Amino acid sequence: MEAKYTYSYFQVSKTEGFHDSAQKYRDLRLRALKASPGSFASTYEVEAIFTEADWIDRVTLPYREVFICAATPVYPSQARTGPSEWIGQVTLRGPLSKDDFTLPAESGQPPQKPDNEEEHWQMLSLFTLPEHRGHGLGRNLCQKALDYLRNYQASPPSVQVRLMVKPENHATVRLYERLGFIESGKCTLAEALIANGDGHLLPEDTSSAKYTIRAGLIMSFHISRP
Repeated sequence: MEAKYTYSYFQVSKTEGFHDSAQKYRDLRLRALKASPGSFASTYEVEAIFTEADWIDRVTLPYREVFICAATPVYPSQARTGPSEWIGQVTLRGPLSKDDFTLPAESGQPPQKPDNEEEHWQMLSLFTLPEHRGHGLGRNLCQKALDYLRNYQASPPSVQVRLMVKPENHATVRLYERLGFIESGKCTLAEALIANGDGHLLPEDTSSAKYTIRAGLIMSFHISRP
């Protein structure tokens, strides 16, 4: 009999079991890049050659917080469950300084507030495996990340969460809109890679249209802390 699934959400520990976490993150990330190559600024070919140390960095660096959705198969007729599998994730990068967060005026972004007035975070890499879609998992992952930011610290009183998405990914854009994100500008591929912490993946020559066309959609969400 086909299994049903229960889903759980958690933040990846930076200190416990990180070798295992890095391997599970790698497997999920590479599956995501293969399944939905048009959804990401990076590519499978680039990340498939990452070293173990690169993947460990992805889950342990102090300015990155990784949130996971795990699926546990349940077999009602056999009254048992199977091993859980990582099937979705979203990452927060920050807090970033005002200077690091600021984009060129051509992006349409408004001037950023000082760091003592507003905290700045980048949300990136939202993905769920295709076979598990349709259950609100992406929304729940994002909500888990946003709840983390609400309680991250007491001040500053305002938090800005920004993300960059390809506008043709209509379902993803609608998901962000339902969460309260609003369109706030346009970005280039080079700007998206840098904002996501992947500037080191850029080639020496970024003058081609691939990196300079302002086609990516910037969306923003603001949190007011009590």
